[in-house]
Amino acid sequence: MASANHQPVFRDGGSNNKPPLFCGEYFDFWKIRMKAHLEAQGEEVWDAVENGPFIPISVINGIGSAKPKTAWDDDDKKKVLYDKKAINLLQGALSMDEFFRVSNCTTAKEIWDTLVQTHEGTAEVKRSRLNTLSQEYELFRMQPGESILDLQKRFVHLTNHLIALGKTLPNDELNLKILRSLRRDYS
Repeated sequence: MASANHQPVFRDGGSNNKPPLFCGEYFDFWKIRMKAHLEAQGEEVWDAVENGPFIPISVINGIGSAKPKTAWDDDDKKKVLYDKKAINLLQGALSMDEFFRVSNCTTAKEIWDTLVQTHEGTAEVKRSRLNTLSQEYELFRMQPGESILDLQKRFVHLTNHLIALGKTLPNDELNLKILRSLRRDYS
């Protein structure tokens, strides 16, 4: 458990090929990094996570139906592999506990959606969390004895959580907020 004075240790850095490891904490941080990692593997890989797997379809007399595997062409096989690659990357990025949480999922989208719902909650939970964080943002002030660096870290942490939940915070507003948050001896 991380305390206010102790930064968490992330054991996955140092390689562009290795996905960021998720051990159940700091999901917002991991989610941003994992999305970037998946996109770096090719936009088709992220597309499989976001929209679901490619399913080869054949259209006969205006009616579409799934092609049998024996009828797949090379392009179909290539597109189907994007989901498999995404599954592999996602599973490789999870600790054992998180892996078992999604081990019954059959698509990358299902894995991603399960992790998001588990760690961010339902729309109602997100809305409640957004309200709580919005109130914290409105009441944000520099603490007695707090350095500018610590204030900035707290502020960035808070605003990143708000942005991750969908709140739009223009730079002008952020700049004014931080200036109004300073103690009088810094004004």
